[in-house]
Amino acid sequence: MRRSPAGAQKRWLWPLLLFLLAFVPALWLYHGLYSRLPLPDAGYRLEVTRGSNFTQMTEQLARDGIIPNAFLARAWLRLQATDKRLYPGVWLLRPPHTTVSVLRLVVAGSAREASRLTVVEGISYRNLRDLLANRSDIRASGIVDDAAVLAALGASESHPEGLFAPDTYDFGSNASDIDVLRKLYQRQQRILAEEWAQRAPGLPYASPYEALVMASIVEKETGQADERARIAGVFVRRLQKGMRLQTDPTVIYGIGPRFDGNLRRADLLRATPYNTYRMAGLPPTPIALPGRAAIHAALHPDSGDAIFFVARGDGSHEFTATLPEHNRAVARYQKRRQATYRSAPVAEASK
Repeated sequence: MRRSPAGAQKRWLWPLLLFLLAFVPALWLYHGLYSRLPLPDAGYRLEVTRGSNFTQMTEQLARDGIIPNAFLARAWLRLQATDKRLYPGVWLLRPPHTTVSVLRLVVAGSAREASRLTVVEGISYRNLRDLLANRSDIRASGIVDDAAVLAALGASESHPEGLFAPDTYDFGSNASDIDVLRKLYQRQQRILAEEWAQRAPGLPYASPYEALVMASIVEKETGQADERARIAGVFVRRLQKGMRLQTDPTVIYGIGPRFDGNLRRADLLRATPYNTYRMAGLPPTPIALPGRAAIHAALHPDSGDAIFFVARGDGSHEFTATLPEHNRAVARYQKRRQATYRSAPVAEASK
């Protein structure tokens, strides 16, 4: 008896279906766990903060298009007999990698490759120490005292403010806060030496350190790149003319943690080492961490005749060469503020 064509089709259709039922899930599993991940050549930075869990990590990887399936990644983890704690840190993932190899790397913990730290221009040394203390991927050395820190760095300076270069840095695993500070310190020393060697002539600085002090004031006075050299020019001309700098950020730095955001006239009249309304010349130390652009501006000040400036209220400043012009600018832009605001002269402190 001959089989019908329909019977013959059924005979090979069922094995095909069984093959597909086995092959498609296997292909899905392979793609989700063992296919090569689309990592950029420069690498992908996977940052795991303290308290994060694997669900958060895998969902982030999936959202960023790094792994194809967060559910499969978590399922693979659940099937592993190893310790599945999630260690805080930063991994620099460079190709080639699969989902499984990434998960093994993170579970191992010790294979952390890089920590990235961004230090913003204009923050203080105290802000920097707080930033390092709050990083779970940077080990605390236990060295807290300023003098001990400087000694550990081999620094000749007696005060840490301004000595650390703002920038974005990468660190290897197990880096301590002193390791980080050393890298920032060495970079700032390099920048200062390079800029000092190319400085403009006739500047009123006795040393690179004094230029660093000026750069920190410039950094705090403006965040606009095109104003840094103009601000530096104002302060350089004041020094050259024997005028006091009369700049608010130095006064605020001298007040310290007690500053409540409101600079009062009494603060401008109180004698402190950092009150440039009362003392002549530069303050004794920097007042912030200046970036390279501010250091360059301090050593290449803009030429001109302006010796005053006042904030316009939009982040920029009005520069003037005479006191009457300055007073008119204050009246125009700072009607509700005293004339002591933003580098305006105080009568008893002026020369």
